Amino acid sequence: MAEQRQAVERPLSPHLQIYRFTITMAMSILHRIVGVALYAGTALVAWWLIATATGPEAYAVFRSVADHWFGQFVLIGFTWALLHHLFGGIRYLFWDEIVGLNNKSADIMSWLAVFAALAGTVAVWAVVFSMRGVI
Repeated sequence: MAEQRQAVERPLSPHLQIYRFTITMAMSILHRIVGVALYAGTALVAWWLIATATGPEAYAVFRSVADHWFGQFVLIGFTWALLHHLFGGIRYLFWDEIVGLNNKSADIMSWLAVFAALAGTVAVWAVVFSMRGVI
C-alpha cells in the first residue's frame, strides 16, 4: 500500500498588515515613480528646445503654457522630481559602496534626500522668480 505523505510544516508568508511602512520603502517606491514621470518632463524640455529653435511664434506658444499657473505647477514638480531622483540616486550610490546600510543610517540618508530635494527645488525657483522680478 502507498504511504501517505505528511504535510511539511513551512513558515507562512507574513500578511501585508504586519509590515510597517518605512521611509526607505517610500523612497524606493517614489524613486521608481519619479523616474517614470521624468520621461514626461523630458518631453517638456524637448518642446522648449524645439520651440526655441523654431522661432518667436513657437516660443510664444510654449511661454504662454509655461507661464500659466498650471504650467508653473508642472515645471516646479518637474524640478522637484529631477532633484528627488538625483538625491535618491546618490543615496543608492552610497549603498552600492556598502555605506549607511544599517537601519538608522538608511533612514537618515532617506530623510536627507527628501529635504535636499525640497530645499533644492525651493532654491532653484527662488532664483527663477527673483530673476523674473516676482519676488
